[in-house]
Amino acid sequence: MLIVDAIDRNIIRLLRINARMSNTKLAADVGLSPSACLRRIHLLEEAGTIQGYTAVIGGASGEGGIAVIINITLERQTEEHLDRFEAAVRKYPEIRECYLMTGGSDYLLRVEVETAGDFERIHKDILSTLPGVLRIHSSFSIRNVLATRPKRR
Repeated sequence: MLIVDAIDRNIIRLLRINARMSNTKLAADVGLSPSACLRRIHLLEEAGTIQGYTAVIGGASGEGGIAVIINITLERQTEEHLDRFEAAVRKYPEIRECYLMTGGSDYLLRVEVETAGDFERIHKDILSTLPGVLRIHSSFSIRNVLATRPKRR
């Protein structure tokens, strides 16, 4: 088990802001040599603390736009039903995030669409076909108030 210290937390914070920053710049920002910084990044990756890197796609490319938050309630909450639902969700790249929840619904999903018509297709072709779904409740975002990373200006 890797013990994450203040330097590791700083590396993680900076990578969340810009995972493409050079190792030299990252090392300078956290006060390490480039080789020591790279060694820490590799340890964080091997321990599963850093699980991967991704590109955040904006609206200019034709993706993104309106975030839709979807609460899903399943007919049953057995392990078999949860596993079947989760396996099905992983097949659809349109579903950007999926969380198993406590409270009033079983899952929270996030999709991004350009228009209500795009969501209608996702609802009809994907959400309503997921196994074991009892209820689907969707909410459209008005605007993003806080992202997990700073927006570029």
